[in-house]
Amino acid sequence: MDIYHKILKKPITSIHNRQLRIEVLLLSVVIGIWGGLSAVLLKNIAYYTHQWVTRGFDFGTGYYFYLGLPLIGLTLTVLFTSYVVKSKLSHGVSLVLHAISKRFGKIRSHNLYSSMVASVFTITFGGSMGFEAPIVLTGGAIGSFLGRKFHMNRKTIIILVGAGTSGALAGIFKAPIAATVFSLEILMIDLTMTSLIPILISAVTGATMAYFLMGNGVLFSIHLDQMYDVNNLPFYALLGIFTGFVSLYFNRTTFLIEDLMGKLKRQSDKILIGGITIGVIIFVFPSIYGEGYEFLRQLISGQGGNLINQSIFQPSERISHILILLLLIIIFKVIAMATTGASGGVGGIFAPSLFMGGVSGVFFAKVINLLPFVTVPEKNMGLVGMAGVMAGVMHAPLTGIFLVAEFTGSYQLFAPLIFTAIFSYLTISLCETHSIYTKRLAEKGELTTHHKDKAVLQMMRVSNLIETNVQTINKNANLGDLVQVLTNSERNIVAVVDDQNNFQGIIFMNDIRNIIFKPELYNTIRVDELMYMPEPLVNPNETMEDVAKKFQDTGNYNLPVIKDGKYIGFVSRARVFSQYRKLLREFSDE
Repeated sequence: MDIYHKILKKPITSIHNRQLRIEVLLLSVVIGIWGGLSAVLLKNIAYYTHQWVTRGFDFGTGYYFYLGLPLIGLTLTVLFTSYVVKSKLSHGVSLVLHAISKRFGKIRSHNLYSSMVASVFTITFGGSMGFEAPIVLTGGAIGSFLGRKFHMNRKTIIILVGAGTSGALAGIFKAPIAATVFSLEILMIDLTMTSLIPILISAVTGATMAYFLMGNGVLFSIHLDQMYDVNNLPFYALLGIFTGFVSLYFNRTTFLIEDLMGKLKRQSDKILIGGITIGVIIFVFPSIYGEGYEFLRQLISGQGGNLINQSIFQPSERISHILILLLLIIIFKVIAMATTGASGGVGGIFAPSLFMGGVSGVFFAKVINLLPFVTVPEKNMGLVGMAGVMAGVMHAPLTGIFLVAEFTGSYQLFAPLIFTAIFSYLTISLCETHSIYTKRLAEKGELTTHHKDKAVLQMMRVSNLIETNVQTINKNANLGDLVQVLTNSERNIVAVVDDQNNFQGIIFMNDIRNIIFKPELYNTIRVDELMYMPEPLVNPNETMEDVAKKFQDTGNYNLPVIKDGKYIGFVSRARVFSQYRKLLREFSDE
C-alpha cells in the first residue's frame, strides 16, 4: 500500500475508498444475479405448486374444494414459521424497513429462503396476497448476508440491502427502473451516487436474469385500443381521487382486521377463523383466489362478460350486475388479503394493490361511460388505476408510475399515470400520514426517514450509550460516607439508591462543596437530606429523538436512566453528541 501511495501521490484512504467502491459494485452484480434467480425460482415453484394443488377440479365444476384450501395453506405456513424458522415472516417490506431503521441493515439469514417457502404455502392454497413482498425480503436478506460476510460498514450494508431488494423485485417484475425507485422511495435509501449506482446495477442484473431465463414477455402485455387523449386528463384526475379513497379503505380495513385478529390469543383460532373466512370469500368470488393476476388480465383485456360466470351468481351481461360484482370484489379482496396476513399467512400487498387498482379503474370507467356524451377507454383506466392504488396504499407515486409503465411494456400512458398517481397520493395524504408499510413502525418510533438528522437519531439506542461509571450511595448513609465515595469517584455526581437499588435521587458535588471539608458534620448530615430527584428521567427503551428533546428542553448535561424504578446508569449529552457526529459522518460520506 505504501508503494502505491508513493507512486500515485494520493492518500492511502483514497485508494482504500476506491477499492471499497469496486468491491461494492462487484457485490451488486452478485446480489442482482442471486436476487434475479430467486425471483425466477419463486415464480416457477409457485406456478407448478398451484397447478398441483388445483389439479382435477376448477372453478366451473368443483370449486367446493376451494372452501378448505386456505385452511390447509395457513396451517402449513404457521407450522413452517413456528417450528422450522421459529420467526414471524409477515409484512416482508416492513421487516426490511425495521432492519434498516433499528438493526443497521442486519436481516436474519433464514430470510434467504424462508419467506419464499412460506409464501408458496400461503398463496398457492388460496391466500389472497402476493409474492412480491417475500421476494423483497429475500433480496434484502441477500444484500445483508453478503455485506456482513465481507465485513462492510453499516452504511454499505444498508445500501446492499437496497440493492438486494431492487435486484429481486426487478427479477419478478422485469422492471429495473421501478425496482430502483422502490428502494429510494419506500425503503428511503439516500439518493446519492454512492447508493444509486449499486442499486441500479443490481436492478438491471436481476431483470436481465429474468429476461434470460423467462423470455421477454411482461406481466400485462395488453394492446391499447386507444392512445392517450389529453381531453381525458380530468377523468384520470378523478380516477386518482377515487383510487385514493380506495387506498384509504385498503389501509384502514387492513389495520382494523389485524387489530381484531390480534385479540385472539391462540394461533389455532386465528388459523381456523382466517381459513374459513378466506375459503368462503373465494368460494363466492373465485377471482380473489391467490394473486388474481390472471383474472385481472382478462378484466383489463375487455373480457368482462366472463365475470359473472366466475362466481356463484347466474350468468349475466347486464352492466348493473357487472358493476355490483366489481364493487363487491373491491370490498372483499381487501378483507381476504388482510385476513390472510393476520391469520399467519405470508405474502405482500403488491399484488392485492395492483389487483384493486385494476378492478377500480375498470369499475370507474364503466361508471363514467354510463354518462351521456362521455367515453373513456376501460383498458387504459384499468392499467392506470393500478398505479393509483399502489401510489395511495404505499405512499409511493413514482413506484406506481414506473412499475405499471414497465410491466405493461409501454410508456404511452405516462401522462395519465402521473396524473392518477399524484391525485391518489394527495387524496390519501389528507387522511393518512404514513403508508401501510410504515404506520406500525412509526407508532413504535422505529421508522427511519430521508431526514438525515432524524434518521441518525433513530439508529442510535439509549442502551448503547449508558454510562455506568457514576458511583452510587445508599440513601441512609451519612456525609462522611459520601465524602469517601466522592474520593474514589471519576465524576462529580453520585446516584442515590435504596437497599433494592431503587433510584432515589442524585447529589452534585458542587452543591455540597461548602460542607465536605467540615468533618464535624460527617456524622450528623444524612445523604437523603442532600439529594434531590432530577427531571426528567430516561427509560432505556426510549427513542433517541425523545432523549435529545429532553436534553434540549432542560439544558441538563446528564440524565439518569431508570427502568422499573431501578437505577441503571446515566446518559450524557457529550456522549450522545459524539455518537451522533460519528454516525452522521459515516452516513454522509460519499
